[in-house]
Amino acid sequence: MAGTPLNVCQQCGACCAFFRVSFYWAEAPQAGLPDDLVEPATPHLACMAGTNQPVPRCRALAGEVGREVTCTVYPARPSPCREVEPGSEKCNRARARHGLAAISGEQG
Repeated sequence: MAGTPLNVCQQCGACCAFFRVSFYWAEAPQAGLPDDLVEPATPHLACMAGTNQPVPRCRALAGEVGREVTCTVYPARPSPCREVEPGSEKCNRARARHGLAAISGEQG
């Protein structure tokens, strides 16, 4: 909606372009994740496509990291994505990797 301010995660996306997002393989079909966005990681783990690369970037991430991004499967995102909180250690480590300033506390 035009005029709606973006939350901090919609302006960032660093975690989606820093971490391998791996989870128990059965979580993907239960959540309704499209098959083309899930890759096998181990016999028991799957990962979001694109995050198991030397320079990871989740293929579900649309937009420019640090400016404006969106997750194209946000309602179906796996548990590791739900666990990263704005301003957490993981969040700020990913932000630092992309040259973004750390944030404090929950902001999103």
